[in-house]
Parts: sequence; C-alpha cells; structure tokens
Amino acid sequence: MYDPTIFENLKVTFENQVYDLDNLEHQIKITNRMDRMDFAVLSRDFSIGFTLTNQPNVAAEIILQTSLEDLAGEILEQSGQNLGCFLLLRFHKHVQDVPTQCKKIEQALHTIWENEAHVTQTLSFIYEQDTSSHLNNIQMQFNKKINEEHISDIPEFLEHVLQTLKVLNEI
Repeated sequence: MYDPTIFENLKVTFENQVYDLDNLEHQIKITNRMDRMDFAVLSRDFSIGFTLTNQPNVAAEIILQTSLEDLAGEILEQSGQNLGCFLLLRFHKHVQDVPTQCKKIEQALHTIWENEAHVTQTLSFIYEQDTSSHLNNIQMQFNKKINEEHISDIPEFLEHVLQTLKVLNEI
C-alpha cells in the first residue's frame, strides 16, 4: 500500500485549509496553484497563491519544497536524518516610497513573525514604463524544516499570513 510522504501530507493539509479560507469562510481568493515535480533534480514544489477577498493589491504565496535527499530518506526509512520540507512565504506588493515603505514592511514582518524567518525584499520595475511604482517581492524563508509534527501549527500559521496581508495592505 502507498504511504504518503511528509511532502504529500503537508501539501494536502495546506491545500485543504487554504481552500476552506476561500470556499467556506470567503476570507481570501485563490489566484494560483502549482504542484511540480522537477525531474532534473528529483525535487517537489507546491505553491498556492491568494489575496484577501476585498484587498487584491497584495498577494501571498505559500511554497512547500522538498529535495531528493528528503524524499529518498523517508521512502528508504533512513533513521537519524532531519527529514522534512522547506517552507517559504512570499508577498507581492507595489510600493511608491521605497525607503519608507520597505522599512515599514520589514518592521511589520518582524513584529508579526518575530525572528522565525529570514526576510528578503526584492524590488523591480518594467523598463521604459512608469517607474513611480516598484513591485516588492517579499520572501520569508523559514529557518527549520517542517514535517507532520507541524500540521497542528498550520491554522496559526495561516492566521499570521492573513494578518500580514492586512498589515501590508495598510502600508
């Protein structure tokens, strides 16, 4: 019988809870979903993107990743390894006053998430178009791998994501 991997169990849990926020609670609108197997390096990626229902200007994206080493270690039942998945969180927001808004974003993320993740803000604009606005891709890379022991933390994690979306919409 097929035994789902850590990745599969986490993916299904994230997916179900995010879809509940969309379909049942109407707090968010899902804008994108991706489930990919990279055959070149034998890794798995899952992402689901969404915005708050009435605030489409800031988007969130939850990304779950696992590597060949983690998948093989689990399937081969290798003990003593730190098996699991990496969790990334991205937010996409347009900013006009780069120094001021980026500083406020950094402070807000540290207030909400404390020091649980490494935060990177990457700004971009389209050449020869109005440069009064830059797209800020905010990435949070969490410090530890997650596994099935963290499934009970997913509702609280999603609450933090929703809170972050609300705060980013105000900046």
